[in-house]
Amino acid sequence: MSGRRQPIVAVLGHVDHGKTSLLDHIRSLGTDVRASVMDREAGGITQHIGATEVPAELLNELCSPLMDGKNFDSPGLLFIDTPGHHSFASLRSRGGSLADIAILIVDVMEGVRPQTIESIRILKQAKTPFVIAANKVDRIYGWQSVNNRSMAAAMKDQTREAAGLFEKRYWELVGSFAEHGFNIELYSKVKNFTQEIALVPISAREGEGIQDLLTVVIGLAERYLEEKLTDVEGAGEGTVLEMKEERGLGKTLDVILYRGSVKKGDEIVLVTDEGGITTHVRGMFAPRGMSEMRDAGNRWDDTEAAHAASGLKISAPDLDGVLAGTTLRVVSNDAEREEALALADAEANLSIELDEEEGVTIKADTVGGLEALAKELRAVEVPIRHASIGKVNRRDVRTAENSADPLHRIILAFSTEILSDAEEEIENSESGVKYLCSDIIYHILEEREEWVEQRTRELEEASREQVVYPGRILLLPDHTFRISKPAVVGVRVLAGRIHVGQRLLKNGERVGQIKSIRSGQDSMKEARQGAEVAVAIDGVTVGRQIDEEDVLLVDIPESHAKKLRKMDLTSAELEVLEELTTIHRKESHFWGR
Repeated sequence: MSGRRQPIVAVLGHVDHGKTSLLDHIRSLGTDVRASVMDREAGGITQHIGATEVPAELLNELCSPLMDGKNFDSPGLLFIDTPGHHSFASLRSRGGSLADIAILIVDVMEGVRPQTIESIRILKQAKTPFVIAANKVDRIYGWQSVNNRSMAAAMKDQTREAAGLFEKRYWELVGSFAEHGFNIELYSKVKNFTQEIALVPISAREGEGIQDLLTVVIGLAERYLEEKLTDVEGAGEGTVLEMKEERGLGKTLDVILYRGSVKKGDEIVLVTDEGGITTHVRGMFAPRGMSEMRDAGNRWDDTEAAHAASGLKISAPDLDGVLAGTTLRVVSNDAEREEALALADAEANLSIELDEEEGVTIKADTVGGLEALAKELRAVEVPIRHASIGKVNRRDVRTAENSADPLHRIILAFSTEILSDAEEEIENSESGVKYLCSDIIYHILEEREEWVEQRTRELEEASREQVVYPGRILLLPDHTFRISKPAVVGVRVLAGRIHVGQRLLKNGERVGQIKSIRSGQDSMKEARQGAEVAVAIDGVTVGRQIDEEDVLLVDIPESHAKKLRKMDLTSAELEVLEELTTIHRKESHFWGR
């Protein structure tokens, strides 16, 4: 085959800014309206990578009026819908980014958000040309929308007030992108696409401005990607999106072929969790029309060969363990096979930095998902001890159990399941292993943060119960119930708290030990500031070592003093602690340090 391949277009942006809504609308432009991907995805957020081919015939029909009657030279556009910047970053081909062009979608009402900024950074790093789709213009007060109308026509039909409100939002975006080193301009005013980033206002919900956006994407491809789009010959290379079981076919691979070609019978090298493997293409299928790969259902056409760039399904023997997000390579001789297997082995070693001594355990169903989760955890300085692809198993639970830090005894699973025996092991775990799973990364991060806060409180409370606190007591007048063996006196806790077993100090000298604390008929382990209780004291006689109206300090062990200094004490407790420290340092200069 000769000629040009279709450009690969990635759609990126912040959560809920309209990535999938845009592609849903594009798919609806054909004669067969496809089911909404957004309706199926968890939380309305795309968490896996999908692909949609839009043929040149449809693009020419839709965009011809805005292209001065010119036709698109490439076979069409292949759209990749990503979970965000994470997956885009992990989708790499031999020459760099898998995507030729990107659409960065921004909610015109919300502006630049954290994922937008991260997407900008990655696009800059990958040197991927991109277009900004300023979505949700229909939410601007007073904006008059017409379904599927060009934005060129829509802009002329707005009231002065609505146009002014759009202008305000536009200049806010100009300022935000300027902070990141990009000069953006309204698409109709761009003079040099190498120096200015085109911004196209759209409403994905109403379909307004979609043809303008596609026209700009096509224009960029035609003008700047001519040489890049000629790699349609030679051995095929692609990215595995997903491995799944298909009725009548067995295990299959959904693949984006980004270079060369592949045909039935070809030998291919794949990446598994144990390294590179070889197998042969048994069957090959392409999604019919504009079906999104994951929604194609029975709309697959049997095909003998496929050429870049395209989305396809491959059936082959021995696909167990193939990792999603890794590279498929077509080989035709021993030398190519050897080289491809070496590359596959290197790819099987996940590029996730692990902490040898301490950290959490993470799992995901794909390489991209695992890398995405790892990246987010690194951003909030959470160490990772173990990372792997697949379902959560007993080995993962035991790895988490072995963490010395109780806050690291947690398994974070993105878009994958837990095996029943692993779940049972967690239930029976005595070390407090926590399992969190979600199809949305940000939910995992939020739930982990909540768990850490809760677990920290539990650990602190447990620690508090084990620590002896400082205190000061007043022996109440006329409240001596027994003078000795043990002495029983009424006291008021002036500061801090008192515990059973604490030693008492009078003028810096030991004068007995608390044997019991009672309030009425109730026995107590401790009493806090303000309480009036009866205290039994061993080793003293009232009238000799102690007297009514004496003020006594309750002593603490030196090891507990060190712990107390790291805890959140009251001002009264701190005051008593400092007094005790002064007393003890008369004998030991470094006491409590």
